Amino acid sequence: MKTQDPRKLYPEPPYSERQQSPPGSEEEISPKVDHGESTYKGTGQLQGLHTLITGADSGIGRAVALAFAREGADVAISYLSEHQDAKETERLVIEAGRKAVLIAGNIGERSVTKEVAQKAIDAFGSIDILVNNAAFQRSYDEFEDISDEEFEETYRINVFAMFRLCKAILPQMKPGGSVINTGSIQSFDPSSSLIAYASTKAAIVSFTRSLASLAIKQGVRVNAVAPGPVWTPLIPSTLPKNKVREFGSDTVFGRAAQPAEIAPIFVFLASGHSSYVTGETYGVTGGQMPM
Repeated sequence: MKTQDPRKLYPEPPYSERQQSPPGSEEEISPKVDHGESTYKGTGQLQGLHTLITGADSGIGRAVALAFAREGADVAISYLSEHQDAKETERLVIEAGRKAVLIAGNIGERSVTKEVAQKAIDAFGSIDILVNNAAFQRSYDEFEDISDEEFEETYRINVFAMFRLCKAILPQMKPGGSVINTGSIQSFDPSSSLIAYASTKAAIVSFTRSLASLAIKQGVRVNAVAPGPVWTPLIPSTLPKNKVREFGSDTVFGRAAQPAEIAPIFVFLASGHSSYVTGETYGVTGGQMPM
């Protein structure tokens, strides 16, 4: 395989400042997002397994869905309401020769979370791998501008949904199962403009470590992935123009990651190659992870 300078694999800032309405769309983002469509090659590491991925319509979620499918797994695609993006993820999974199930709904609502879990189990008979990836984020320059309602909404989607899905999915998981939660560099190095989001990501890392010691009693591993800046529709739909323009420029790579660069870590944590790994948080931060 020909090696390449990792700094030059993808476009560097400045990025387009074109704003989107939250939660954003893959169709409108520029530069385009790479989910691994032309690069990810599976080797059967997840052959025959059944997976549920939240926030799988776009960004990291879509890249993980694509990678899982090319590794041989069926994928339940949980998403909010971005039907066009979700259909594209479905197409990629089916194109890989695996089953795909679309499950729309706001997992910040208790009843929807239970429904998503049950639909995924009913579709495949069981779930072997749960990826809690969906997230809500907003940026504020002033602490006083964060409303109580939005702070609570951030926790409902980022933390409570993860908690409820784990409660619903774990009891039916067999030994060898895996739960993977999406944390963030914000878990360890929080930005003052992302107080609500950053605090939920810190909670996710703590939750992961605590749950791991319980879940392993039934042979299930629980880990987290903590990405740094990743170019997804969430960025131009939730951050100010000046931050979008220079997004990722402060990493040692001088650019943001693409979801295609994050997905292989999820594959590793879902596969038997990580059989002795639990309670861990894997940083993919472009050299930013605090020591």
